[in-house]
Amino acid sequence: MIARNHGRKTLEPILLYGFPSGSSMGLVAALEWLGRPYRLCRVDMLGEMREPSYGRINPRHETPVLITDAGEPLTETMAIAAWLEARDEERRISFPPLSREADRMHQLMAFINTGFTGAFSPLWAVLEMEDADPVVQTTLRDFGHRVVIERHDKLEGMIGQRPFLVGERPSLADAILVGVARWRDVHEVADRERWPKLSALRARLEGDPAVIHATRLENGEPSPGTGALLGHVPLAEVIERFGR
Repeated sequence: MIARNHGRKTLEPILLYGFPSGSSMGLVAALEWLGRPYRLCRVDMLGEMREPSYGRINPRHETPVLITDAGEPLTETMAIAAWLEARDEERRISFPPLSREADRMHQLMAFINTGFTGAFSPLWAVLEMEDADPVVQTTLRDFGHRVVIERHDKLEGMIGQRPFLVGERPSLADAILVGVARWRDVHEVADRERWPKLSALRARLEGDPAVIHATRLENGEPSPGTGALLGHVPLAEVIERFGR
């Protein structure tokens, strides 16, 4: 649907999110929390995302990608989060600029999106290897486990006594965390209960209706959510309309 805003044509943003187990699942939940109309595009990261045509949307062949209300592809999780924060007029997923809460949210988002997420890279590399040397795989797996545990220890120490990362309700920091934290389960790194504060936070987030909605969509199951979701757009159509 095309709407008009200040004399120019705009559209509802379209989030391209990846499956299986994409970090972008949390951004779907953030859109639900935000409550503004949006559309989605579900992308197979093991197939569609690797096709040459996908490079017209993101030359780095990654998700997430946000097609903004101006029809421009915006890549990188932190850039998309900043775009959403700037439009969060009711502060449903963020906090007033210059506030202590906003500073803490940005600090946590930065840590989760860099060191915490990056720690899993050696483990993903092992899963994606074909006919790799077993010694190389073992080395990467051992190194990955150590780094993931160390990053989890750091995050455990950063979590306070509030129900969510920055307060009484989920924010963009929680959205960025929830899509990535489950990777510990995928790679079977240590025991979840080793980090009691993080484990309790994950349980609260995974029981949140918006996160349940996002997870169902990621799994290819129908989910109406709050009604803010206006439907899915096929990837081929997104590339045709907005690709460069």
